[in-house]
This record gives sequence, structure tokens and C-alpha cells, in this order.
Amino acid sequence: MVVLGIDPGTAATGFGVVARRDGRLVALDGGVIATPAGLPLERRLSMIHARVGDLLDEHVPAAMAIEELFFGNNVRTAFAVGQARGVVLLAAGQRGIPCTGYTPQQVKGAVCGSGRAEKGQVQRMVQSLLSLPELPRPDHAADALAVAICHAHRAPFAAAVASGATARMGGR
Repeated sequence: MVVLGIDPGTAATGFGVVARRDGRLVALDGGVIATPAGLPLERRLSMIHARVGDLLDEHVPAAMAIEELFFGNNVRTAFAVGQARGVVLLAAGQRGIPCTGYTPQQVKGAVCGSGRAEKGQVQRMVQSLLSLPELPRPDHAADALAVAICHAHRAPFAAAVASGATARMGGR
């Protein structure tokens, strides 16, 4: 199973692609879609949409996992991140790729065992879980890989629960 993980943002959208091979997770790709600050928002969003579309076409993931919005004190930033998140979801929707959102706490919990893990701890755990020779950088790329790992770990469990619930309901 190939999963594309996304850490959305208008200035920098992190992406990470992981696959399950021989019972373990491996990194296939990762990085950041950076957009110039001086460009109008609609151009930045267009760039993000196009690059995510390219990633989806290149890796043909079974699923996309995307980090949910975290509303801090800066509502303006939250709206911009929401717009970036929207164009990412649009790219997946256009290709029929299912998407699942995870909160930062869910991602940290899945990768580190604690929803309060620090950024450095997340990077070290991503490095360890994917057997990377060095820490994944920058932060947005590491976060996107963590989102993909979270989904890769949770998806089989969610599928088993769903099929068990269907069996208990008489196959409906």
C-alpha cells in the first residue's frame, strides 16, 4: 500500500510518500512544495494543486493522509492553511483517491507514542521507522512523512474494524 502524506501550508506544503514492503514501511519520496511569498494567493494555490497532482500521478497512492487544521491564535494563517488543504483535497478528489485527515496529536501519537511529542522527536522517530540514513528535513517534509506513517499504521486497523462491523450487521 502506497500512502501520500501531506502537511498543508501556502508557503510550504510538506509531502511524504511511504509504502509497505515486506512488512515494513519505506520512504519513496518526500519534500516541500514551496511557493514564493510575493505571488498572489491564487497562483500559490495553483502551484500546490499542480504539484500534488503530479505526485498523485507519479506514485499512484492507495490513499492520501492529510494533517487536519490546528486553530491557534492566528485565524488568518488558519484560513490560508485551509485553502491549501482544499486544493490538495481537490487534486485527490479529481483522481478518486480516498483521503483521511489526522490531527497533529493523532500523528504524534501514532509515530512517537505521545500526542505531545516535540518536533525533533517526531523527526527522529520518522528516521527510525523508515530506516532513513539521516533526519528528514525540512520540518514540513518530516511532518508529512509522519502523517503518511500514521495512516499506514491505522488504515489496516480501521479496515478490520469496518469489516467486523459489517459482518456483525449481517453483511449490510
